[in-house]
Amino acid sequence: MCRLLAYLGAPVSLEDILYKPEHSLIVQSYQPREMTSGVVNADGFGVGWYHTQKNTDPFTYRNTLPIWNDLNLPQISRYVESKCVLAYIRSATPGQALDFANCQPFNYQQQLFIHNGYIENFRKSLHRKIRGLLTPDFYEQINGITDSEHIFALLLSQIQINQDCSREDALRNTLVILLEMAKHHEVKASANIVFSDGNRLIASRFSTHAPAPSLYWLKNHKNFPKSVIIASEPLFTGNWTACPENSMIIVGGDCDIQTIPI
Repeated sequence: MCRLLAYLGAPVSLEDILYKPEHSLIVQSYQPREMTSGVVNADGFGVGWYHTQKNTDPFTYRNTLPIWNDLNLPQISRYVESKCVLAYIRSATPGQALDFANCQPFNYQQQLFIHNGYIENFRKSLHRKIRGLLTPDFYEQINGITDSEHIFALLLSQIQINQDCSREDALRNTLVILLEMAKHHEVKASANIVFSDGNRLIASRFSTHAPAPSLYWLKNHKNFPKSVIIASEPLFTGNWTACPENSMIIVGGDCDIQTIPI
């Protein structure tokens, strides 16, 4: 099962958040501690970040290589700084292709999305059901075959259909739909998600069955002041808080944190 990381706060270099922590995402790619399935995360990776000054769409850097084998990311990471970073390492579901279209983060305009989890027997269970709920705009946006990208399309469709609702309500609606579908078709599903527009982080720790995949947050660590980090596993020793199961975590622009049950 994949590992993810999100950062919001004072500008930080990608090197500081990706490479320097003792249990960094790089280390988690070959030596994770809390995965409920799989052994390593060697099936690709991705990093997305926002410009520190310009109001532009985020940049994403993705590869199908294991993150430890990418020769360009260490060099890029030394020079890129951002106030908001989302990163992901992949452990592919058996049968899914190692393809750029299946690498996260997924993005649409200013929105970035990462997902750690799965839908059991996705192609045979909820694939067509989810696609039937998508608006035409986001049905056409899907390029890969993963359950993750379909959940993102469902979330974007919920935002488009319910334009008056908040982003956190749209994510909650998406997870409730996923829960009801999974129960009806008697399959398991889990969805640890981080969704961002560069100004906030909206995250979930969610599963139709216990235990949900691990997820933690940390605020204002001495090495990362005026910031919040959300991660599948603690990156270093610190006062990490385990996110409650079946809950959402909202991080505002001033790094205030709200926890809301789903």
